[in-house]
Amino acid sequence: MDDRDPFAATNRLPTPNRPLLGLTILVVEDSRFACEAMRLLCLRSGARIRRADCLKSARRHLQTYRPSVIVVDLGLPDGSGVDLIAELAETVPRVSVILGTSGDDFGQQAAIAAGADGFLNKPVSSLAAFQHEVLSRLPADRQPVGPRVVSDEVIQPDQMAYQDDMAHVADVLSERDDEQVLDYVAQFLGGVARSAHDTALADAAARLARSRASGAPVATDTARIAGLVQQRLEQKRAI
Repeated sequence: MDDRDPFAATNRLPTPNRPLLGLTILVVEDSRFACEAMRLLCLRSGARIRRADCLKSARRHLQTYRPSVIVVDLGLPDGSGVDLIAELAETVPRVSVILGTSGDDFGQQAAIAAGADGFLNKPVSSLAAFQHEVLSRLPADRQPVGPRVVSDEVIQPDQMAYQDDMAHVADVLSERDDEQVLDYVAQFLGGVARSAHDTALADAAARLARSRASGAPVATDTARIAGLVQQRLEQKRAI
């Protein structure tokens, strides 16, 4: 496996305007909205992006190639991203930069403890912050030469990606309603809603998470989330 993109030209060196040119970033993220933000950040930075939406898919990717950078969401449908970070931290040869990402208050501590080099708090929208977090972890020979243009651009993902996330939650809730699924829905919606500045849905997800943590009944919280998700899907149909 090689962390150089085999499809990139050999002379694709980083530039002040495209400081991540020549890098391949694997984003392990189940949210379409969050992944769209990462796609735009990579595009503006010159990096090539590949995506895995679960642990199984990420491990399948990593059997074939080694990316330059991997960004791992901590809450995934088939397990915790912390486990993948711990595996990657021990793998030889090691991925050059391992970053965790989450909207959870304790996410950074868990990711760093597992072996991540750094952490991206959700929502990840600042181009300058994203580039700094990657560049500050890269070896010296992968750094752009000369002064770097620091952009204050804030990324705005397409709202259709948010609608895709709503459809995903609706499918999950319709297929299963066990405790593990409710924990996943609360975590997933909490991060996505905060990223989209959807206060009502973020509050509903937080209430569900608190009810699950305390052992309180969750029927009302689950019904509220289902209703809010359905409202957002109706907005998509109206569009």
